Formats: sequence, structure tokens, C-alpha cells
Amino acid sequence: MILPIVAYGDPVLKTRATNIEKDYPGLEELINNMWETMYHANGVGLAAPQVGKSIRLFMVDASPFDDEDPKLADFKKVFINPVIMEQWGKEWIFNEGCLSFPDLREDIYRLPNIRIKYFDENFTAHEDEFDGLSARIIQHEYDHVEGIVMVDRISPLKRRLIRNKLTNISKGAVHPDYPMKYPLRKR
Repeated sequence: MILPIVAYGDPVLKTRATNIEKDYPGLEELINNMWETMYHANGVGLAAPQVGKSIRLFMVDASPFDDEDPKLADFKKVFINPVIMEQWGKEWIFNEGCLSFPDLREDIYRLPNIRIKYFDENFTAHEDEFDGLSARIIQHEYDHVEGIVMVDRISPLKRRLIRNKLTNISKGAVHPDYPMKYPLRKR
């Protein structure tokens, strides 16, 4: 089932999400619905807060970037209760988008390497290192479970310059090709 994606301005996006247990009610269905939602919206990542659930769960599928990095062809993972243990390298800039911010892209600086521990969808524990675009996508989704949104990563001046765009997103004055829930839309 395709779930509505929460737009910028909803408090769930600014709340640090909570860990879940293996017996979290409806977890398998939620994961399946999130995959369907992400693919319907042409995303490469989706975090539970973006569908209104304040839990530490996100997924990534970096295969659309396999032309830039062939090792991403089969890069599809679920991250439950993730913790980034370490980040390193020289910061690099990349123009990022976010399903909660339709029609908005911003240059974001991130470190190129991470070490992260997490559980997969079967609650098998992992501790892995990622680099490049896979690390970037993971960091973007990890921000969501930490209550950090894309515009928190840009300068205050840039945020002021796009304030009207952000208000329009919150009010639903945007037209994405996927269902959304807007916090300031008048009914």
C-alpha cells in the first residue's frame, strides 16, 4: 500500500525517533508499504518519520546511481535502530533532494565514509562501512531518524532565501507525483 509522505513542517520530521523491538506490530507490512511508497515516489531512500512513524527505521536502494558507481547496482538495505559509529574523510558537496521537500534540491556537505551498526529486516545485527553515494544516502535517511531535515544542513541565509518555498511545501502548494500529507493545508 502506498502511504502518504509527510511534508516539511510536520513535527514528526523534527523529532528524534525511538528504537523498536523485533515484535513491533505490523513491522513486515510497514517495511513492504515503505518500499512500495519509495518506489512510487521515485526515491532512493525513505525513513519511517516520512510516513508519520517516529521509529528508527529507514531503507535505501541506491541502484539508480549504478551508472556512476557499479557497486550500487544491488545496493538495497533496511536499517532498523541504526547508530552511526564514525564518519571520516574530506567533506564533499552533492545536490540532494528529499521526498518530504518536493521540488526542492540543495547542495549539502557530508563526509564520504561512515561506519554504522544496525539491524536488518530480520533483526540480524550488522556493523558495516559505506562510502561515497551509498554513505551519503544512508546519512540523509539517518538524519530523518535523528529529527534532522535537509534544510537543517544549509546556511541560515540560504534558509531565509527559500522560506517561501518551504511555506508552500507545508501548505501543499506543490504538485508531487505521489500522495503527501501537508501540515499547514487548510481543509
